[in-house]
Amino acid sequence: METTNDKPTPFSSPGTPHLATSSSKKLLVTSPSRWHTREFYFYYVCFCIVVPYMFLVTYRLSREDHPNYSDFAPLLEDGWIFGRKVDNSDAQYAQFRGNLRNLVPLALVYLCLSHVFRRTFVPSTPIKHEHQALPQAYFQLVAALVIVTVFHGTSILKILVIVSTSFWIGRWTGGSRWNVVLTWTFNLGVLFMNEWHDGYTFAALHPNLAWMDQYNGVQPRWHILFNFVMLRLVSFNMDYYWQIRKPRNEYDKEDDKLGTPLLTDKARITVPCFASDYNYWYFLAYVFYIPLYLCGPILSYNDFISQLRYPSANVTRPFVTTYALRMVIVILVMEFMLHYLYVVAISKAKAWDGDTPLELSMIGYFNLVIIWMKLLIPWRFFRLWGLADGMWTEENMVRCMSNNFSAQRFWKSWHRTFNRWTIRYIYIPLGGSKYMMFNIWIVFTFVALWHDIELKLLAWGWLICLFLLPELIASGLFSYKKFGHKPYYRFVCGIGAVGNILMMMIANLIGFCVGLDGMKDMLTHIFQTMDGMQFLLSVSVCLFIAVQIMFEIRESEKRRGDPKWVM
Repeated sequence: METTNDKPTPFSSPGTPHLATSSSKKLLVTSPSRWHTREFYFYYVCFCIVVPYMFLVTYRLSREDHPNYSDFAPLLEDGWIFGRKVDNSDAQYAQFRGNLRNLVPLALVYLCLSHVFRRTFVPSTPIKHEHQALPQAYFQLVAALVIVTVFHGTSILKILVIVSTSFWIGRWTGGSRWNVVLTWTFNLGVLFMNEWHDGYTFAALHPNLAWMDQYNGVQPRWHILFNFVMLRLVSFNMDYYWQIRKPRNEYDKEDDKLGTPLLTDKARITVPCFASDYNYWYFLAYVFYIPLYLCGPILSYNDFISQLRYPSANVTRPFVTTYALRMVIVILVMEFMLHYLYVVAISKAKAWDGDTPLELSMIGYFNLVIIWMKLLIPWRFFRLWGLADGMWTEENMVRCMSNNFSAQRFWKSWHRTFNRWTIRYIYIPLGGSKYMMFNIWIVFTFVALWHDIELKLLAWGWLICLFLLPELIASGLFSYKKFGHKPYYRFVCGIGAVGNILMMMIANLIGFCVGLDGMKDMLTHIFQTMDGMQFLLSVSVCLFIAVQIMFEIRESEKRRGDPKWVM
């Protein structure tokens, strides 16, 4: 989880001195490179042996001659790579994968119309004056209402009633604290009611309206997508509330006084729009903005309107083209994994009888890899759609899941835009890092319930909080400032990072993969046998080596000034 404090911790790139501050700027002092040392040459040899062996073990579990193959074979489908079956048993990714052939033409048609409209009706210079209309917002609104109606049919009426109610709660309560209380109460209540009533039916309102339930669009279960809409509703009302408390003209005065630009990525989020920008039509355009409607990335209202007025310089044709190519490569990698590693089907069927602790751990590990990729790919697709439309959003997955060792930094780089949303609208209003030990429980309870109202997700959220505590405590007791000069510091940090990784894997397997019962089975197989304990020791050694590589990657990023090193 991201905090407002980026001080070095025991599990963050040890061996790195703290920030050395000069009168004009901050200088980062880094340790000498270790890439060409004997220690790291040993690590390279281990990598070249262990990583291919991990894939080999998992591939053997997926072969037809494996004793458990018949247990999970019904979950496999005909594939397209060298006659292999494909593991398409993850419902979430299967839906995206199956709809990709429809989403690509839809995105292309939308982008063509959007660019034609922009060239015809939108001024080529930034729209700086408060009372100048934003033509692109009206195009986005009309296009969104048409497409969302096709998606959800008559349920668009239910959605409009809910989002309009939230809008008027914000407008009627304005800058009073009732805005905050009623906005959160209403939107959390809607999440629970949507789940409880399974999206509602018109017949439940009145028998004469039952005919409307027949026209429910290509995605009848509109409420499973409403979680992202809820984030936008809260964003609008809270940004409007803060705008009344501190209007834009006060920021303009500070800008003139300090000479700081208001168009940085951070300022677009924190600096309010003009008062007239918080109107119903722009609100609807934001809530239903099609490239980001289905699953994000998440954009705040202030940022959305700011980019309509002052297009982001981050969006360039070379960047968008390169990003599209990278996305295609990731999809192909995912396809090869689904055709050769059937770990999702194995975990769903719990087809692991007789498997060794090593095989069980590979089932768990590659399940986590596929979870990371099944989220990465849709988020990149819709981010690419937004980028091609001129709307800049942050990357949701900043790092590969296998390149994380700190629980705090893991949540900072996993679903990054949602993380930033929780920081802005929950964590900081509750007191931020001053009350971090208490706030994280509220934040992760909300995050768990927002994903789905299930016991295993609540267990996941609370386990994350529990597993964060050792790192937070160690960060205070075993800081770089006190012990960074000690020769053993980097190695002790490596041991702590191994513990972090094991705890994060357990929490995520419970929340998003095998659940509590499945995790209990896996841990029983590992901890109740001597072979299992020996395996755990060897895994810890391998993770320690991987962590040392991760530490040095952060150091390299720091040396070249890459801001990603803090994640």
